[in-house]
Order: sequence, then C-alpha cells, then structure tokens
Amino acid sequence: MENKPIAAGKSAFEIVDTDVVFGELELKPDTILLDVASGVGNYALPAAEIIGENGAVYAVDLWQEGIEELGRRASELGLKNITAINADASKEIPLEDESVDTCLIATALHDLAEVNAAEGALREIARVLKPGGRLVIVEFKKMEGPPGPPLKIRFSPDELDELVLPFGFEKKHTVEAGEYFYLSSYVRRQAAIKR
Repeated sequence: MENKPIAAGKSAFEIVDTDVVFGELELKPDTILLDVASGVGNYALPAAEIIGENGAVYAVDLWQEGIEELGRRASELGLKNITAINADASKEIPLEDESVDTCLIATALHDLAEVNAAEGALREIARVLKPGGRLVIVEFKKMEGPPGPPLKIRFSPDELDELVLPFGFEKKHTVEAGEYFYLSSYVRRQAAIKR
C-alpha cells in the first residue's frame, strides 16, 4: 500500500448515525477498543472518553498526518488512554494476540479491499481480538452516491459477510446506521489465525 491511503482526510462521520455505532460498540469502563483506519480519530476520541482510564483505545491508520492530528487532539482533550499508531493494518497491527475486546472499522473496509488489503487486515483483526470479541463494520449501502465511493467498490451486507466470515467470525446482525450506511456486527468464534 502507498503511504497515503485512498480516502485519507475524507470522513463520513458527520452523516453516520453515530448513536447506532456507539450503541453497537457497547463500550464499558475497561474496554480495549481497536479502531482500524481511524483517521483523525472521529470515533476513537469519543470512545476514549466513554471508556475512561481503566480501558484503552488503539487507533491505527496508515495515514501518518491523520495519526499525528489524532495524537494532537487526544493531548488537547487530556486523553491518556488513547494510543495513535501509524501502521499498515493489512500487514501488522502492533498489538498482542487476543488483547482486544472490540474492533471498529468505519467506512474504510471498501478502501482496503480496493487495494487488496482487506484480507490481511481481517486476519490481523482476528489475531488481536479475544475469543468472543466483537468486530463492528460500518459501510456505505450498495447504491449510487454521492456521498461515498463508486458503486463498484461498495459491499452489500451479503458480500461483506463473504469477506469477513472466513476469518473466524460469526455474524450477529446488520442494522441501518443512517440514510447512506449500514452496520454489520460479528463475533470472533474460533482461534485466531496466527502470523
């Protein structure tokens, strides 16, 4: 992958139903959350505030400028429980095996798939999630935009399942997450794929 991801600097956060997303994440005071393709931390920062000092948020993105901005924003807010990591999640998420409770990928998996990085990222997510850990994916509905990416790179919920389930996940459900989005939730059901 190149140093600057396809959609670096773009965010759908303002038009996603974030109440649905945060409701699905079920964050608790000791949650360990991984936000893959976190960008500048639109989800990671409020998650860190909800989780508090007994938990942690790991925000991973290949986009170095975004990670630097997230670090600045976290510092300004006095959030010490968030770690901003500049890394290629499709190659290595620098976390221990089975160390994460919940993982979020918000409106980014289609971009990873477009550059043949989705499977590597899902393998790494499966490795770092605890057994029973949750994977929450927000994606654009498979319809013409704008907003969002071209129709040809969008996933239907069934196509998303085909991509995710082989990595040891069981589907919980799919729900609406705003006019243009859906959210699919999965649980890690078996031993992760080791490196």
